[in-house]
Amino acid sequence: MRVNMTVNGRPQQADDVWEGESLLYVLRERLGLPGSKNACEQGECGSCTVRLDGVPVCACLVAAGQAEGREVVTVEGLPEYAERRTSGDAGASALAPVQQAFIDAGAVQCGFCTPGLLVAADELLERTPDPSDADIREALSGNLCRCTGYEKILDAVRLAAARTSVSGEAS
Repeated sequence: MRVNMTVNGRPQQADDVWEGESLLYVLRERLGLPGSKNACEQGECGSCTVRLDGVPVCACLVAAGQAEGREVVTVEGLPEYAERRTSGDAGASALAPVQQAFIDAGAVQCGFCTPGLLVAADELLERTPDPSDADIREALSGNLCRCTGYEKILDAVRLAAARTSVSGEAS
């Protein structure tokens, strides 16, 4: 089957997609977007989190055909997505505010869980610009990290929220 979707703001088409093929596989192997990681293939770890029509989902659990005609945002598209939300233009920044905050707070360790955490945190900050610690923990609860105690990750989300509230932008 052929699947047409918008990925990171650009129309994309995947041909000869098997009906059981996951959105994760199509993104990584057919469209060359390796940011979303393939870890558990059971929706338990959150490493493959993407936004499907704005909602965070585990791409390993979504059949590629379910993305037909829909918008997908991966970690690679966060800078453009953030820019579109704030100014209507795409591509001006190298990193989304939440990505820069993760670097500045030292929240990136091995990096395997980071793409899913970034996508989930970005959605949280769009929905709740000044989240409480409980909001952050809830939004990231579907993402597992084996390297950290999560404190630097929480710091990064707090930092992104503080920076975007000062600048008046959504992350």
